[in-house]
Amino acid sequence: MDSNDLLNLLLVGVPALAILGGGAAVIQRRRGAGDRDRTDRTGEGPAGGTGTSTLERPAAEAPAAPGEAPAPGAPAPEDAATAPALEVPAPTAGRLTRLRDRLARSGSPLGARMLQVLSRDHLTEDDWDELEETLLLADVGAGPSQDLVEAIRTQARVQGLKDPAQVRALLREQLLALVDPSLDRSLSTSPQTGEDGVTVPAVVLVVGVNGTGKTTTVGKLSRVLVADGRTVLLGAADTFRAAAADQLETWGSRVGVRTVRSDRDGADPASVAFEAVREGAAEGVDVVLVDTAGRLQNKAGLMDELGKITRVITRTAPLSEVLLVLDATTGQNGMNQARVFAEVAGVTGIVLTKLDGTAKGGIVVAVQRELGVPVKLVGLGEGPDDLAPFDPEEFVDGILG
Repeated sequence: MDSNDLLNLLLVGVPALAILGGGAAVIQRRRGAGDRDRTDRTGEGPAGGTGTSTLERPAAEAPAAPGEAPAPGAPAPEDAATAPALEVPAPTAGRLTRLRDRLARSGSPLGARMLQVLSRDHLTEDDWDELEETLLLADVGAGPSQDLVEAIRTQARVQGLKDPAQVRALLREQLLALVDPSLDRSLSTSPQTGEDGVTVPAVVLVVGVNGTGKTTTVGKLSRVLVADGRTVLLGAADTFRAAAADQLETWGSRVGVRTVRSDRDGADPASVAFEAVREGAAEGVDVVLVDTAGRLQNKAGLMDELGKITRVITRTAPLSEVLLVLDATTGQNGMNQARVFAEVAGVTGIVLTKLDGTAKGGIVVAVQRELGVPVKLVGLGEGPDDLAPFDPEEFVDGILG
């Protein structure tokens, strides 16, 4: 072999040997990785080994230091604050002051138009008719409207009122008398002790026609009670309307109030109400709020069901309150609803919703005179804390602007 042949052999053979050597090293590394992987997964070592792994956890799986993001592939740390913080409802004191401002901005005919008529120099019969018409348009009702006009007319004639401030003071006095500040508007929400000495929660049954904001009112009422320091349990007895229980449960969860509900739609409402009262008594809560289905007054079967709910509840605890939710914008239709519910359910108080956005605030007077039942709560708007205990003086000041 001459020198040229030897040189060619070296040029071809050395790289080939290097490639073969590198391949062998790769194969060996893969075998070793496979052995380690098998050891991690099964606890067994390579073939012929004893099988106990002594490998430390790779650095990529180590928990991240505080304030650092976890490494890729590391298990996510448990979040100690997964539950949302509970909301703190606004205090009930002073809520109706906002109603006064909103009523003043709504242009209520019980305010500006009445003062405009009464401030005229000479009041004719047409003026007095206009005043009565204004009251009727505000849903005060025929009887109360006539009484108010006659009272103002007599006082104006006797006193010879001309000063606008005096006219306003007279109108305020007469309106306040119509609203009747002497009625007891307190809510019975204190636990009661039966003859057997067992303490049971106050039970508040909330009734009304669909569309009046009944379930929303129950949710807002739970916030009112929580703000006043009461412990509350909700009963979702409206089992006919889709998502009514979900809606109620959402309201309660915001302030830490539990909801008793059925596991299926269309369940017996009376059984849900009974279970809510029973669990409320067992847990020792102050108040059980029971939401019922929106019952149309011309549906005799549904009204009978409402009577059944009342009978079933009273086996465990007496009813402390039966609150009828009315939409303040419905006028005489709302009055018809009120009459039927009062006969069937024994209504003890009225909740007027949507009162801030209407010029028909006279429904307060009409419903109280018709039923002999006080308005106890009023809805001010769409906010979660826009439900307030009714205050006659604040209400009258609001509609007078």
